[in-house]
Amino acid sequence: MNPRVSRSSALASKATGFPIARIAAKLAVGYTLDELENDITGATPAAFEPAIDYVVVKIPRFAFEKFPGSEPALTTAMKSVGEAMAIGRSFPEALQKALRSLETGLSGLDPISVPGLGEGDDANAFRAALAGVTPDRIRVVAEALRRGAPIEQVRAITQYDPWFLDQIAGIIAAEADVAANGVPATAERLRALKAMGFSDRRLAMLAGGGEAQMRAHRLSLGVMPVFKRIDTCAAEFAAKTPYLYSTYEAPFGDAPECEARVSDAKKVIILGGGPNRIGQGIEFDYCCCHAAFALADLGVESIMVNCNPETVSTDFDTSDRLYFEPLTAEDVLEIVRVERSKGTLLGVIVQYGGQTPLKLAATLDAEGVPLLGTSFDAIDLA
Repeated sequence: MNPRVSRSSALASKATGFPIARIAAKLAVGYTLDELENDITGATPAAFEPAIDYVVVKIPRFAFEKFPGSEPALTTAMKSVGEAMAIGRSFPEALQKALRSLETGLSGLDPISVPGLGEGDDANAFRAALAGVTPDRIRVVAEALRRGAPIEQVRAITQYDPWFLDQIAGIIAAEADVAANGVPATAERLRALKAMGFSDRRLAMLAGGGEAQMRAHRLSLGVMPVFKRIDTCAAEFAAKTPYLYSTYEAPFGDAPECEARVSDAKKVIILGGGPNRIGQGIEFDYCCCHAAFALADLGVESIMVNCNPETVSTDFDTSDRLYFEPLTAEDVLEIVRVERSKGTLLGVIVQYGGQTPLKLAATLDAEGVPLLGTSFDAIDLA
């Protein structure tokens, strides 16, 4: 047995809820899998292979812009400085959530400029861009499909599996429909777009409106996400640990089931730091974890929101409830809405996650969400 734990095993652990490091340590001292309990269900042994009914996408974050002169080319050497993980019911949903979780300004498969485009030989410009193995290659693929490149041609250059290209093409087709016809006026059609991972911001950009206007339209139609649990068993057994992700599940017959099971206790939301980057690392995660521990000592529920699989804050047993979600205004406000539905939400802590949650302070304050600690005015002044 290999005793080392890498970022790959950390991803597998966070994606399935199976505590690989803990189980590996127990096996090393002589336990067998059938002797160890699954901490998430509390009713099954660790010998049960995790079963998942969702899709997980991890995207690395790069910082080539911090190193002038460096070549933004991907090789066998690891060059990423962090990573973001997203969970959804489908690949398009998880992919678009992961892209906005990177906190690089993306709202989805945003358009990208291709060198040489518009200079008389667009076909060769795209061929050269698609052949280059760069951090933004998936966006170049999307841009090529957006401009009418055949899927087979893109596959031949990139060697991407046709299934993934077909999924990306589906996103591009939906974008084109919104750009041509505007945002759907019916809840059913809007929910279908949201189920593909489109954020309010991205839909607003495509339709030519504002994000706040788009959010108001969505809420007026009653289109809101539900939260599902990561339980290692695809809901075959009850899960004790609240490890959650959002999805826009279509109501087939009945209303889609929300598995958040919000408590009636006093609670505080802690916003994590998102993906590691130059200037923002695990020191902020340390602060978030100790905030959760301090709240537990005070008898207050801690609710963690983060999207970084490398951190301790995204362990399912660090806080009372974990939402593995992008740290954007839209996603955080939906968590606030659900948690406010029952019990007493004392407020949100934004100070411990670095710049990521601080940038959300204005929106949260405008929505009447209490900010614990430093006020928004003081944050804005600083």
